[in-house]
Amino acid sequence: MANHAETVDSEQEALILDGIERFLDRDVRPHVAALEHDDIYPEDIVEKMKEMGLFGATISEDYGGLGLPITTYAKIIERLSHAWMSVSGLINSHLIMAAAVERFGTDEQRDSYLPRFASGELRGGLALTEPDCGTDLQAIRTTAKREGNNAYVINGAKTWITNSIHGSCLALLVKTDPDAEPRHKGMSLFLAEKGEGFRVSRKLEKLGYRGIDTAELAFEDYRVDADKLIGGVEGKGLQHALSGLELGRINVAARGVGVAQSCLDEAVRYSQERKTFGKPICQHQSIQIKLADMVTRTEAARLLTERAALAYETGQRCDMEAGIAKLFATEAALENSIEAMRIHGGYGYSKEFPIERMYRDAPLLCIGEGTNEIQRLIIARQLIERHPA
Repeated sequence: MANHAETVDSEQEALILDGIERFLDRDVRPHVAALEHDDIYPEDIVEKMKEMGLFGATISEDYGGLGLPITTYAKIIERLSHAWMSVSGLINSHLIMAAAVERFGTDEQRDSYLPRFASGELRGGLALTEPDCGTDLQAIRTTAKREGNNAYVINGAKTWITNSIHGSCLALLVKTDPDAEPRHKGMSLFLAEKGEGFRVSRKLEKLGYRGIDTAELAFEDYRVDADKLIGGVEGKGLQHALSGLELGRINVAARGVGVAQSCLDEAVRYSQERKTFGKPICQHQSIQIKLADMVTRTEAARLLTERAALAYETGQRCDMEAGIAKLFATEAALENSIEAMRIHGGYGYSKEFPIERMYRDAPLLCIGEGTNEIQRLIIARQLIERHPA
């Protein structure tokens, strides 16, 4: 399926990115330290993002979205993450949900949901992970049992669900046929709006990625109308979810680029200000080697992410390209955060400097949207499949 996005020339893209930078300088950077420290949901920032249309960044203009190419979207995510990684998470899983509806939903589902997703009236994300099931999605236990012709009753639990406390709608992966073989043929994806039987059981306290809400959810005889089954046909849920994760992995790769670049920028600045043995530490070879490796990792991560975004725009399968970008860019963010802390010395460990926040945020990128260990398996399998002996 070809991508619906309008083409954006370099001048238009520059104007969009300039607007993002102004928003970050005015509404985000001055408030990050306080919001992150106290783990406060950034409601004012969310309202600004709604006004800017960012909740519809990749949704077609036909449904009120911006219809941006994924290459431009990735650059937006990079800049958001450069300022505060949590902000990029506000729209990541939300737009994965929207992509599932736009790619696979019925005409009625597109007309009903996409305009409200684009405006931010309905916000939410993707509910896949369960307490006993992360990477192995086919092992989920949440079930949806048909009740008559017009409804399903859902029971089960989900965990590590982003945007689930302040959001109002989720793309919920369930088993409609727990006995199906192979297992994925019994899985379906529903649009689940909050209501009776849909309960947030607890907010999860996290090392990093603070400010954005992450929670455990309980579904207890939660009724959902049959017309909320994405695509209207049972058994396609895993396919729909995995397709959305391609976009999610490009988003996480772009976050990695943003965090890696932010760590590099802080290290370059500090290394010119801090002096030891009578000269700025950037003149010491040991620091120069660290900076050279940091900028090389960052530039390579950016190019791999751009390549993955271009592959996604063709509408072809791009799990290998997205996996490569996600793997490399997130490891680059993690390594750059450690090296930036070492360059800062004791100050890098202080909450007065942003490096300690990046050091706490970066590990999530290596775990989220499929661990980097599973990315390696996906990459290898696709490599063999594409190049048979």
